Amino acid sequence: MAEEMGTLNSGQVRLWQQRQRILQNLATVRHRIAVMSGKGGVGKTTVCINLAVLAGEGSKVGVVDCDIDCPNVNPFLGINDRLMVEGEKTILPVEKHGVKAVSMAGLQETPDTAIMWRGPLIANMLAQFLENTRFGELDYLFFDTPPGTSDSCLSLVQNAGLSGAIVVSTPQKVALADALKTTRMCQQLHVPVLGLVENMSGEVFGSGSVQAVAEKEGLAFLGSVKLDKKNSELAEDGIPAVTKNPSVRKEFEKILENMKKALESGKN
Repeated sequence: MAEEMGTLNSGQVRLWQQRQRILQNLATVRHRIAVMSGKGGVGKTTVCINLAVLAGEGSKVGVVDCDIDCPNVNPFLGINDRLMVEGEKTILPVEKHGVKAVSMAGLQETPDTAIMWRGPLIANMLAQFLENTRFGELDYLFFDTPPGTSDSCLSLVQNAGLSGAIVVSTPQKVALADALKTTRMCQQLHVPVLGLVENMSGEVFGSGSVQAVAEKEGLAFLGSVKLDKKNSELAEDGIPAVTKNPSVRKEFEKILENMKKALESGKN
């Protein structure tokens, strides 16, 4: 180990040490799952929150909001409390609907405060969440990532020791093209892609194209979530749809079941 460290410069050593602290802090988490998308606006946070809440009914679950400049986890869970810090730096997550959550929204003065940070600051804040949040023992820790393959996603993939990633897309061609870029990033960085989810499926945007792409790429298809008037607000009122809408719950039960099978099989 000493010889390996000797080949790194000081900046690389600090990053290596930070990663070791993050892995140590997350050592009590059994499964670490990134919920990702290539394009914004496809309902990635909706999928993440509903999956987490449903999983939390029988397991210990947490969520990390990795979207530092536009955090949405708190309003989707109905969290208004600010994050508390114990001692010098231990962050205490806020629990709601059986889910322990940490989000930059818990540090904002007001929900509409603009967070205008460059990449290094964003990466550092995410690292603080991963390194210093006291999650305790968890069965699942979901990471709600920003769309794309930029700084936050790359930092998470490189540092969190992910069990796998779920990629969310709507049926449109542009969204699917971007979703494939995200799967490519995961594959190149040796993160198992647990499967694809088709969100907003139905008459408006079409259906079936995400499953077709998954089959073509040799990836698992975890399930779809329909878009209609009855479930147009799956979590935005602070009450996740799986707790109040039987048809939506059934769709997410299938996705959760397939996610668990993918984790057990260890296939990507």
